[in-house]
Amino acid sequence: MPKLKSNRAAAKRFKATGGGRVKRSKAYASHILTTKTRKRKRGLRKNDLVDKTNERQIHRLLPYL
Repeated sequence: MPKLKSNRAAAKRFKATGGGRVKRSKAYASHILTTKTRKRKRGLRKNDLVDKTNERQIHRLLPYL
């Protein structure tokens, strides 16, 4: 059976954790930052986990994750 192709856009956005969950960065942190509070911008810097309901979709895009 041939190798499966990974979705390259998804590969750049998601990484696996040691426990098998999927790590992602938060959205809305790139521009129009003057209207956002310091606290909000600080929170956007941190990574987050993909919700359990979406993990199956990510694994479909990245079969070797």
